[in-house]
Amino acid sequence: MKIFRGLRHPGMAPGCALTIGNFDGVHRGHQAMLALLRNEAAHRGVPSCVMTFEPHPRDHFAAVQQRPELAPARIATFRDKLAELARCGIDQAVVLPFNQALASQPPQDFIDQVLVQGLGVRYVLVGDDFRFGARRAGDYAMLDAAGQRLGFDVARMLSYEVHGQRVSSSAVREALAAGDMAAAAALLGRPYAISGHVVHGRKLGRALAEAAPGRGDGFRTLNLRFSRRAHAWKPAASGIFVVEVHGLDARPLPGVANLGVRPSLDPHDVNGGRVLLETHVLDWPARLGPEGAYGKIIRVDLLHKLHDELRYHSLAALTEGIARDCAAARDWLAARI
Repeated sequence: MKIFRGLRHPGMAPGCALTIGNFDGVHRGHQAMLALLRNEAAHRGVPSCVMTFEPHPRDHFAAVQQRPELAPARIATFRDKLAELARCGIDQAVVLPFNQALASQPPQDFIDQVLVQGLGVRYVLVGDDFRFGARRAGDYAMLDAAGQRLGFDVARMLSYEVHGQRVSSSAVREALAAGDMAAAAALLGRPYAISGHVVHGRKLGRALAEAAPGRGDGFRTLNLRFSRRAHAWKPAASGIFVVEVHGLDARPLPGVANLGVRPSLDPHDVNGGRVLLETHVLDWPARLGPEGAYGKIIRVDLLHKLHDELRYHSLAALTEGIARDCAAARDWLAARI
């Protein structure tokens, strides 16, 4: 999949079949829409294209109003969203920066300057609640009328349901916030997962090894750290999870992970209150060696939530808490087989 930041880049197709949206999570409703888009693109002999935005529009308005609580919890990182769009077979993604200029653009200007002049759209597919332009004044009827006048087709896809429930990013966020990973997986069509580069963390595993004689190297973790930007990633899920790690071995490696800010014994540590996914692999493959994961891209599937994040007041208490989580993870994995 080709990725373009902004419009009018060399290599961008002169025409396309397009859908527009945030596509947070790329859930089953999105997947159905993308499959239809690909089919329509093939009939027209043009590439399929997704237009999405970064930051999320609600992030922008939360910053403008200085109300960070209005920013949405994210299902997926930007990397994972693009990876899922590629897995769905999309030919190109156009990422527009959602800023004040775009937020204040009249709907007709968006049609003329972005859709027609910028992308040369031949077909546009939108959801049943699609709105666009300044003050969300543009709607499906306006887009359809413009298509008839300017020579591109417009279609609207109705809601996608699973077991009578409308599939939406909001429904996925609600399932993740409740810790219902099975419900989230049913809406996503796959386990909820986060990927990224393994980075060096606080080296707390070494201190835990000293605090827990007889535990070998303590609790070594694979660390994925997220953005420091003003619109920093705020995950829809948090807590302690049973997980599987992909990308280090031929088979997935079972483990237990903490997703969140990891209440710290040292408020000035390297994490600095940023969101972190720390994963301890239950049975570390010896062939990887102690440093064998650093710099590699892994995917962590969050399968089952054990509990919310906890604050521990000593290394000894933290060690015992992690040991309990590891035992609970092994029990859950054994029961799943």
